[in-house]
Amino acid sequence: MKQVIIYTDGACSGNPGPGGWGAILMYKDKKLEISGYEARTTNNRMELMAPIQALARLKEPCEVKVYSDSAYLVNAFRKGWLDSWQQKNWLKSDKKPVENQDLWKEILKFTGVHRIEWIKVKGHADNPHNNRCDELATGEIKQHRVNI
Repeated sequence: MKQVIIYTDGACSGNPGPGGWGAILMYKDKKLEISGYEARTTNNRMELMAPIQALARLKEPCEVKVYSDSAYLVNAFRKGWLDSWQQKNWLKSDKKPVENQDLWKEILKFTGVHRIEWIKVKGHADNPHNNRCDELATGEIKQHRVNI
């Protein structure tokens, strides 16, 4: 099984507001940078969109290490939040619906295909790949900003 490393990050200017996401996929000596933009979104949605878009690029089942500075993303897997939400029909402990269900369900599809390890990294620190993903995400916002 191929081993792939993915770094992801999301950014938003205002919350909600214009947002961007960035990801780096690495396999052996190959590296692919991808990024995207949404005109009106939230930071959490962009943090989820980055791994969705990266995982969608994989053409066969892989062992994947996903590195993210988003506690929201990583803890949903590592602390069992997703399992609990699904068991409770997508309701949180306060009985309110889980936000971003559409994106969570999309990510879950990939967990059925790939063996994914979710790894939390410190954001805006000394990790060059995480910093590059941040540059990609914020760059998308800057690129789409309209001067009035």
